[in-house]
Amino acid sequence: MSVDEPTPTVPDLTADERAALHAIQLGIEHAHRAYADLLGCHHRTGHAMDRFAAAEEHLRAAGHDEYADEIRDRLLPAGVVEDRWTYELVTAYQRNLLNELDAFETGLRDEIADGVDHVAERAQQRAWRERAESEEWTE
Repeated sequence: MSVDEPTPTVPDLTADERAALHAIQLGIEHAHRAYADLLGCHHRTGHAMDRFAAAEEHLRAAGHDEYADEIRDRLLPAGVVEDRWTYELVTAYQRNLLNELDAFETGLRDEIADGVDHVAERAQQRAWRERAESEEWTE
């Protein structure tokens, strides 16, 4: 957006309302970043298990069936948290936390800010643009 374009709508909120919405939005952004980290853990765990599956084949080919069987029967099918695999943790995180946080924030934003997001940033943008327009620029 260039400086010549209209400034986005900023709802008339109290400082506390704006601060609360901003804090909630930042909290949600951090929760989404944690979810991304969990996805990374999920992918890295999958790659690690792929390596153990490859090792199982090599151990069996080398005549170490007892170790190959342990990988096949105990390590590969095991969960990372109790009996849960990482995909189950990813799904539960999204379903139980992210969806709830997103729904809460959307409802709150709809109620007190007419659905407008990033209210703190929009207010800052408006203030900086108004300041820029009001000052005389000299070289």
